[in-house]
Amino acid sequence: MSSAPVQRFIQFGAHKGKGIAVFTSGGDSQGMNAAVRAVVRMGIYVGCKVYFIREGYQGMVDGGENIVEANWSSVSSIIHRGGTVIGSARCKDFRERAGRLQAAHNLVSRGITNLVVIGGDGSLTGANLFRQEWGSLLDELLASNRITQDQRIKYKSLHIAGMVGSIDNDFCGTDMTIGTDSALHRIIEAIDAIVSTAYSHQRTFIMEVMGRHCGYLAVVAGVISEADYVFIPESPPPRDWETKICDKLEQASASSSSSSSSVPTFVC
Repeated sequence: MSSAPVQRFIQFGAHKGKGIAVFTSGGDSQGMNAAVRAVVRMGIYVGCKVYFIREGYQGMVDGGENIVEANWSSVSSIIHRGGTVIGSARCKDFRERAGRLQAAHNLVSRGITNLVVIGGDGSLTGANLFRQEWGSLLDELLASNRITQDQRIKYKSLHIAGMVGSIDNDFCGTDMTIGTDSALHRIIEAIDAIVSTAYSHQRTFIMEVMGRHCGYLAVVAGVISEADYVFIPESPPPRDWETKICDKLEQASASSSSSSSSVPTFVC
């Protein structure tokens, strides 16, 4: 996935001296650490103060030590690691306005009005809602004397860039979301490990993969593993799919009687 959009966001939306924070949210996906590293170092390069928000939206609401300034060495030796080094957590508090109000206060207190959100559909939806409410949240903080009039004016706008961290590859506008390639690699590893057992016992194996409403992982894994059938949400199976599979299995069984080995059938 190209980092060019985030680079443009940092260069033009987060000017020199401005605060920019990066956090990961929702399920982890390999590649998140590389994205975090790119944001931190690009932000420092253009002169921004860059912050980690640990534990996703929960860390933004809790504040304190969960929001820490990052430096160049903070992201050294993490690019090869899976998961997310700054943590990720589901947050019920952020779903309520009171939680978003506290999150806004924590950001303004540190001069942060630029966010890079690395997560899936729910994470980016929450970020968009936060952006839409930002003005009214600041008005409420001002009315309760939690921020000053100068802060209300200075931090009047919240800029957000979203990087899709989802192994499902279910987002338009990008060739591949963060984590998809690694997930596909693991699927193929699992299928390769099962092949020997399938040959030994002449069994049919059904492989269920992730993907939610997107069949990308199933289709590509099916092609690579030479699956006989692939079931995906975008193309529901015909009504007689059970009969067709049984016919296919009978053909495989008949061919195996005249051969020393049979080819396993995978259904994804």
